[in-house]
Amino acid sequence: MRDGLCTTLACSSKIAGMQARILTASLLLALVSATTQAEDLTLTYEGGEGPGRGKHVVFIAGDDEYRSEEAMPMLARILSKRFGYKCTVLFPIDPETGLIKPDHQSNIPGTQLLAGADMMVIHVRFRELPDEQMAPIIDFTNSGKPILGLRTSTHAFHYASNKSSPYARWCWTSTNPVGGWGRAVLGETWISHHGEHGTQSTRGVINPKFATHPILKGCEDIWGPTDVYGVVHLTEADQVLVHGQVLEGMQPADKPVAGAKNNPMQPLVWTREFKGETGKTSRIICTTMGAAVDFESEGLRRLCINSILWATGKEAAIADKTNVDLIGEFKPTHFGFGKYRTGKRPGDYR
Repeated sequence: MRDGLCTTLACSSKIAGMQARILTASLLLALVSATTQAEDLTLTYEGGEGPGRGKHVVFIAGDDEYRSEEAMPMLARILSKRFGYKCTVLFPIDPETGLIKPDHQSNIPGTQLLAGADMMVIHVRFRELPDEQMAPIIDFTNSGKPILGLRTSTHAFHYASNKSSPYARWCWTSTNPVGGWGRAVLGETWISHHGEHGTQSTRGVINPKFATHPILKGCEDIWGPTDVYGVVHLTEADQVLVHGQVLEGMQPADKPVAGAKNNPMQPLVWTREFKGETGKTSRIICTTMGAAVDFESEGLRRLCINSILWATGKEAAIADKTNVDLIGEFKPTHFGFGKYRTGKRPGDYR
């Protein structure tokens, strides 16, 4: 009887031990799975040797027309592989599928990574993010750290549903601050297509007043098929480095449009300082170029990489012609609503 009881107890103990090990393994598997899924929603290049070693730049893609989900990984690869920066790219993600969905307006996972970042590069349009995703963006905005804004980031946020959010004040239609995040931080909000969208392209014309600025070093040829935007609210303190010349057609050799359209030319690239709510001042660079196809221009790629080097205190690394040769394949999709590549995950752009 006693032997039978001992055998039963021993079996029970073994079963309990086995169940405990199975439970532990299951918990570990769930933890690994959750971590993997979280990592699958962002894309990180760890960086290495180079002037940017130890610096972390977070790129935020989130527009539904200009293929920022293609351009941001391309810039991040160059910055990481050639200059040593750790680079993380965030994407608009369909929460049901985990796929990149540029026209999903309310989900960009990973913004909490901005807490440890040294710079933010942002290209978003009319996003209405949940408060927990928006909070790190605004915290970074007020941190005194630099920001590079591209194309539609002048009208980055649009609150149509959650107007009671404390972050609704950053909507591009806001009156406090006027023009929302774009105008307050970058210096401008949405105004207009100054060139004819889809039929007139843009040549960058360097402002002689700032021709020796480090950002412009080696940027002799800046051209893109996107049109010039209207920009009317910059102040005298803002430095317009490049003006946008409207061309008659969609080729870099096309002639400038005659008449008032180019007289005066609109600002295309500028720098400014933004004093946040904490009292800290940030270096800001903004350009109204930034479609993925624009970045086939070596001059525009160089301008953006120079901007990051300058803004993060690595100006000494800006060469006469900073190396911005493409790393890996880059065949950008032409801009247009609903024309993005479907079925893509962040890792597909590695």
